[in-house]
Amino acid sequence: MNTPTTQPANDLLTRAGAIENSGWGRSFTFYQPRNAAFWVYLALVMSGAFKFFSLLSSSAGAYGEAIALSLVLFGVYGAIFWWFTQHIDRYARQPVKLIVVAFLWGSFAATWVMAANANDAILSLYAKTFGQAWASDWGPGLTAPFTEEIAKGIGLLLLIALASRLVCTAFDGFILGAFIGLGFQIFEDVLYALNSAASQFGADPVGAAMPTIILRMVFGVAAHTLYSAIFGAGLVYLLGRPAEPRRVGRGLALMATAMLLHGLWDSAGALTQGKNALLFPLIFVMVAAALTLVVRVFRMTVPRERQFLSDILAPEVDRGVITDEEFVALCGDHKARRAFRKSAGGHAARKRAEYVLEAAADLADALADSHGTNTGRVEFARSEVSRIRSGQPSVKL
Repeated sequence: MNTPTTQPANDLLTRAGAIENSGWGRSFTFYQPRNAAFWVYLALVMSGAFKFFSLLSSSAGAYGEAIALSLVLFGVYGAIFWWFTQHIDRYARQPVKLIVVAFLWGSFAATWVMAANANDAILSLYAKTFGQAWASDWGPGLTAPFTEEIAKGIGLLLLIALASRLVCTAFDGFILGAFIGLGFQIFEDVLYALNSAASQFGADPVGAAMPTIILRMVFGVAAHTLYSAIFGAGLVYLLGRPAEPRRVGRGLALMATAMLLHGLWDSAGALTQGKNALLFPLIFVMVAAALTLVVRVFRMTVPRERQFLSDILAPEVDRGVITDEEFVALCGDHKARRAFRKSAGGHAARKRAEYVLEAAADLADALADSHGTNTGRVEFARSEVSRIRSGQPSVKL
């Protein structure tokens, strides 16, 4: 049986192991000249960026307004997705630099260097083998799910090579995969908007592009960001990581699911033979199914992250910094947090309870950054939890 003196010591050892295994608090260095993955990443991203901006510059004279509008609208759209993805990544948060690196891979390398070339080649083979009509109907659904998901997955492999101590769990693959897919989706959508702008031979390019922009924004909620999140989680399960045991079957199933969702989406027109009475119900069902699946994958991957958070904050319960109720809410799901806030009472008390949880999460970040040692930032974070709980005003220096 543990004595009162040994139990806190064991908790501190568990905390140290959680910080080490989760990668929480580690920084990311992009410039790694001795790492071949760095040069592969750099060459492909720069090649893709050059190709993309060359395309824009050659079209800017005729379709500049449409290009600018699509960049602004899809940029705002992407910012909302970025905020939401960061919002759900409340645990061992990835460094912003690593997230940007993931986003840029999807934006330029996966889109313009890998997938675009592979898609053109395979679609050409389909047309020669099965005829142009068949290739137009079924080619996208039997090409893009493989070329594009693999291209995005290669980006995650490079990130693992560049940040092996940061990509530790399937949840990390889920989050980074989402950002790779977000980059892919935004810059692919810009191309679709540009193609639409040119569809009327330069007459009203903005008007011609707007329907495409609106449709891509409305239905983009169940597109590349979602597919890549599922694929990324599956890829980590397939490979295994020090903090995530290898599960080949689960990994292959998730990767195949992402490809299947992608393929069904790209084959919607062929499946319904262009009949709108069937097309829109099918799209609705596919969007609902995709959102349901991504929520299930999130719930599948997040428990390990919650356990890391629990291990890091458990000693703070022993110290009396965090109450048992706060600890359960912070390390639980959204229902546990909502129940904790509702139990506080009135509106002001519920807001204060929410701020307490945020302060406790900041304390976890501070502990991870300090590798569990008592630094000035950690002590300040502890005092903030107590101050907010008691409703005291902040100290102005």
